[in-house]
Amino acid sequence: MIIYNVTVNIDDTVHDQWLQWMKTEHIPKVLGTGKFEKATLSKVLVEEEMGGQTYSIQYRSYSREALDAYYREDADVLRTEGLKKFSDKMLAFRTELHIVDEYSVKFK
Repeated sequence: MIIYNVTVNIDDTVHDQWLQWMKTEHIPKVLGTGKFEKATLSKVLVEEEMGGQTYSIQYRSYSREALDAYYREDADVLRTEGLKKFSDKMLAFRTELHIVDEYSVKFK
């Protein structure tokens, strides 16, 4: 499985508007492409020197092929929506993670 991770630093002046947009519009649209099985929105708990607040959005894709299809078919349009709304108030970078193995604690 591949995790498509988007890390975003958002300026405090538009933080609340951005967070609402992410929860109600952007993340549902990304999931609506059918290329991901779920998304996790996390707040990064490290203060950035540049200020603002930082979040990580991890989208679990069904496969490498599904993620590549997202890049080809959906990514540009969905990224542009965010840039139009928040332009110079948002800085984002993306990484891909390949899950090697997962572990969990089992309680007796």
